[in-house]
Amino acid sequence: MSPLQPPSPSLLDKYHGDETLALYTGRVRVTGGEAAHGRASGVVRSDDGALDAHLRLPVELGGPGGGSNPEQLLAAGYAACFHGALLLLATRAGVALRDVAVEAAVTFARDPMDGLFLLSADIRVSLPGVERALAAELVRNTERVCPYAKMLRHGIDHVVVLASEPEMSSSAGRADPA
Repeated sequence: MSPLQPPSPSLLDKYHGDETLALYTGRVRVTGGEAAHGRASGVVRSDDGALDAHLRLPVELGGPGGGSNPEQLLAAGYAACFHGALLLLATRAGVALRDVAVEAAVTFARDPMDGLFLLSADIRVSLPGVERALAAELVRNTERVCPYAKMLRHGIDHVVVLASEPEMSSSAGRADPA
């Protein structure tokens, strides 16, 4: 097996087309687990088996903790995407970065508008040894490029549908290997 390599900065090249060009789709399936409730005791598995995590309601929400939760999973994706986009931009700009760290916090909260729930996110970037103005420019440019940052700022196209039974049965084999 060859050593892991970062993606090419050419990934940042602009696309010129009339429609969205899908590059990759990640697929997961959540089942209810012991309490028959995805948030409280669920299991999330990716269709390729690389992700297999037990979900638990955090102690702060009255649960037992001891597993991951949707906020942590979103924060992980956001931080990883931002980190990758930042490094691609720095490489393209000829800026050497070392010991980069990106911390993401996703907060589950009550929404004062409708009395239900909302999410908020914070990203903190550490670029040791990089002059402050250059670091700020890199972070600002990364916010413009990172798909997670764009999604959280502008929203995301999404579809929610009730799947047919045969559709769910066929996806179960892919996403939930026993």
